Amino acid sequence: MSNDSRKRREALIYHAKPRPGKIEVVPTKKYATQRDLSLAYSPGVAEPCLEIEKDPENAYKYTIKGNLVAVISNGTAVLGLGDIGPLASKPVMEGKGLLFKIFADIDVFDIEVDTKDVDKFIETVKNIAPTFGGINLEDIKAPEAFEIERRLKEELDIPVMHDDQHGTAIISAAALLNALELAKKKIEKVKIVVSGAGAAAVSCTKLYKSFGAKAENIVMLDSKGVIRQDRPSLSEDKAEFATARKIDTLDQAMKDADVFVGLSIADIVSPEMLKSMAKRPIVFAMANPNPEINYDLAMKSRKDIIMATGRSDHPNQVNNVLGFPFIFRGALDVRASKINEEMKRAAVKALAELAKEAVPEQVNIAYGETRLNFGPEYIIPKPFDPRLIAKVPPAVARAAMGSGVAREEITDWQKYEDELLERMGSDNKITRLLMNRAKMNPKRIVFAEADHLDVLKAAQIVNDEGIGTPILLGRKDVIHELMAEIDFDPEGVQIIDPKSDEEEEKLKGYAQKFWETRRRSGVTLYDAQKLLRERNYFAAMMVNEGDADALLSGYSRAYPTVVKPMLELIGLASGVSKVATTNVMNTSRGPIFISDTSINIDPSAQDLAKIAQMTSRVVKLFGMDPVIAMISYANFGSSKDPRAKKVKEAVSYLHRAYPDLVVDGELQTDFALNKEMLQSKFPFSKLAGKKVNTLIYPDLDSGNSTYKLIKELNNVDSIGPIMMGMSKPVHILQLGASVEEMVNMSAVAVVDAQEKEKQVKR
Repeated sequence: MSNDSRKRREALIYHAKPRPGKIEVVPTKKYATQRDLSLAYSPGVAEPCLEIEKDPENAYKYTIKGNLVAVISNGTAVLGLGDIGPLASKPVMEGKGLLFKIFADIDVFDIEVDTKDVDKFIETVKNIAPTFGGINLEDIKAPEAFEIERRLKEELDIPVMHDDQHGTAIISAAALLNALELAKKKIEKVKIVVSGAGAAAVSCTKLYKSFGAKAENIVMLDSKGVIRQDRPSLSEDKAEFATARKIDTLDQAMKDADVFVGLSIADIVSPEMLKSMAKRPIVFAMANPNPEINYDLAMKSRKDIIMATGRSDHPNQVNNVLGFPFIFRGALDVRASKINEEMKRAAVKALAELAKEAVPEQVNIAYGETRLNFGPEYIIPKPFDPRLIAKVPPAVARAAMGSGVAREEITDWQKYEDELLERMGSDNKITRLLMNRAKMNPKRIVFAEADHLDVLKAAQIVNDEGIGTPILLGRKDVIHELMAEIDFDPEGVQIIDPKSDEEEEKLKGYAQKFWETRRRSGVTLYDAQKLLRERNYFAAMMVNEGDADALLSGYSRAYPTVVKPMLELIGLASGVSKVATTNVMNTSRGPIFISDTSINIDPSAQDLAKIAQMTSRVVKLFGMDPVIAMISYANFGSSKDPRAKKVKEAVSYLHRAYPDLVVDGELQTDFALNKEMLQSKFPFSKLAGKKVNTLIYPDLDSGNSTYKLIKELNNVDSIGPIMMGMSKPVHILQLGASVEEMVNMSAVAVVDAQEKEKQVKR
């Protein structure tokens, strides 16, 4: 099976399994008892109904309306697919709903309308509008899209936005303002060429004009060439941008142009066209999936170019997800009656200003950068930037209030920003950040149990996604058979059977080195040769000798049996006397690190302190500031039992030795995680008023049981166990780990290898 066929199958399985679709409706109120149900429905539901009848604004108080957006399409211009009809567009609309939720915590119903008639479409949307706090129009072809949006904005009293038009306009306008600043050019004077005349191109150009671009300096092209004033039968939107210049082609338009904006088709811009542009040209080649000119080709053609594309694998991605979730968030939060020009301009300015601010370490880590700085390769924020939720919605909300379309005012802006940041706790951003960072610098990973189907599936994903380069250990005949079963192309993938004659020389070399390090510990050369035929010993020596960068094992064997060879062969990092593990739990309140989950059965106070220190370093590795609670069954000395006292002693040591570390205890778990309870009962604590993200448990029973309980009861993603304290990147899976867990741990192993490589270079 070809790679394209496999990707197609994966996409279909993703949408079909374990249940069809990508979104669901989840109750937000209790429903366990008859009393709950009587309040949720009859007779209790009558009370809010009557209140809304008295005052329709009460719908925002008693229903989901204020946080519910409709994503509506008729499927006439679906991204990259064209007019495929309303039903076929549903997966895209569900995907848009998913983005609304994960980036701005906005709930979505996707609605597909089966009509191309403008009047019928508008009537349908108007009839269902009372359900929603906002309307996101999607994938509707031009010119109908212009009329549909214009009329709905006029006739409805809730925000309406056609994202295909305005999303790209807002993001690219922010990028343009910053690019012009870097190029030392004024928007009033630059010559702009726009390739494309669809909804997005027209909206972009109108927004550029609102920031000062002059109509006489703009040339727009459609499939027929330059849109000129002497062309007959121009639509109203095209007529606005018709030029008086006597030119016909793109290469003529590009001569001496300062800015090129592409919203058309791939590969229509040549290096010669770029060379004919003015000094310090700005090129936004935003056709997807392939831009109007290849990024690398463009950069080779001109050294002074500032370039953006719609692709994530190049700098300056013009990605609509930077805009629409946050614009609707701000509009909903002040109950805006519309999204107007002032609000869109506010979003542009907020995005442009954010790109000039110091970038959080979390973003640098996500994109594998030492330090992102405002400049030609960073003119707009990255989609994973956690500051977007706290920067763009307030700017939009302020603009709505200032322009008179807000029906509710925000007075405490700091409180509002805090609430926005709290909304993001339910997202799995940390996993995406991890994957993104791993892909920036992939490493060689030994999969020590590759003759198990699930392990091989994980290795295939790691290989296909560019997370790392798998090295497969196990019986070659079994591995080849399984690879054929899942269409895993063996070309370029190293497969090793430590027990085969082919590896005899390598095995002897490894055994000799192992024996030399362990001969004074009762290990004979014969013992070493025998042990090295076991794949975990062989894999550990591969990492030790630099034949691999990282190691994953443990899928099919008990944890202690896999740990033993790692400790014997690889050993501890410098200055470390105790290894431990932590698991990252992607909970509804955000990532929580739980330690120790796999190794230390009954750690001492000193051990607990060391575990807390090591965990804090892992938390920082994920781009977060550690806020650590040392967990016990008691709170702050309420028990004199030795088990509670050891936690207290660990905290005392940490406070003395590491005064800057935000850590406290001993604390019960509910007090640690409930900020209000902690502040109320223990205002003296170093954790008071802070959101705890790290829990250090007093023994293995509690740590291991807690993480598995959270994982199974709440269907929470877990990344781990992450081994801490080893001198090399080795990580041991829990018995029977899922494919997804193994892929996540592969990314951890790669990032660990990246970090250890940096330490060696220092």
